[in-house]
Amino acid sequence: MEKLATDGIISALAIDQRGAMKKMMAKAGKMAIEASDIETFKSLVSEELTQYSSSILLDPEYGLPAAKCRHQQAGLLLAYEKTGYDASVAGRLPDLLEEWSVKRLKEQGAEAVKFLLYYDIEEQASINDRKHAFVERIGSECVAEDIPFFLELLSYDRMIEDNTGLEYAQKKPAKVINMMKEFSKERYHVDVLKVEVPVNMAFVEDFSDGAVAYSQTEAAAYFKAQSEATDLPFIFLSAGVSADLFRATLKFAKKAGSQFNGVLCGRATWADGVVPFISEGEAAARQWLQTKGRQNIEELNQVLTETATSWQERIK
Repeated sequence: MEKLATDGIISALAIDQRGAMKKMMAKAGKMAIEASDIETFKSLVSEELTQYSSSILLDPEYGLPAAKCRHQQAGLLLAYEKTGYDASVAGRLPDLLEEWSVKRLKEQGAEAVKFLLYYDIEEQASINDRKHAFVERIGSECVAEDIPFFLELLSYDRMIEDNTGLEYAQKKPAKVINMMKEFSKERYHVDVLKVEVPVNMAFVEDFSDGAVAYSQTEAAAYFKAQSEATDLPFIFLSAGVSADLFRATLKFAKKAGSQFNGVLCGRATWADGVVPFISEGEAAARQWLQTKGRQNIEELNQVLTETATSWQERIK
């Protein structure tokens, strides 16, 4: 854990996207995306930005070259899950990379293992029971290999298709907070929770340009309740929002009394570098990363020094 943080604060860079990365490259104009395109972009991000991060999260499918070119002081997390989920089957069931194990990830230099789980507290009990058992197995595997287990939780509602709308925003706080309570149980052997903020900031009073789902007071109460829902260290994911909004969200969380322990920040840091990479090539992408990318991560780090607390303070 100490290798993944700086002074107890986890300021980690996340670039384990696979399916999402292909979509971003396609949107930027790349018609035929090769594995080498993804590997090269991840390596550029790692080489240019890990000097400003406490650690980096990568995937073993396209990210191992990037792991090798990260800066020496940056720790390494490797993802264990397959990208996405089978939409033809109910429940957004998880699956592991078949040719990998916790032992093999550790042999590649991983200092922690990350697993992503889609979870709806209102899902059918039979589906959630399968997910509980799945996480139990991964936790036991991590215990056997003596390596930290980072569990990334993404909420959803099986009855609401659009999780960016007002209807879902009204249900999100309870979903996020209660799934954190579930996976904080000792039986799962989770060391760090990687989670969403408990509200959709686009529907918070004074943050919203339209409909409001929560007043400032209500939103702050949800952040406080989230922090009190677990005794485990927990970090926020950026969920693809802009760098400006993510920084503002962290400041709001701190003011609300949230004792979060850092971030695993992905697209808010490097996403805009995909377009110059696809349209102009490696040199242009490197230039973007050295300027705007660096600015994004340094500004985020500054906010973290003002808002986050050490993960060690949550260990009893």
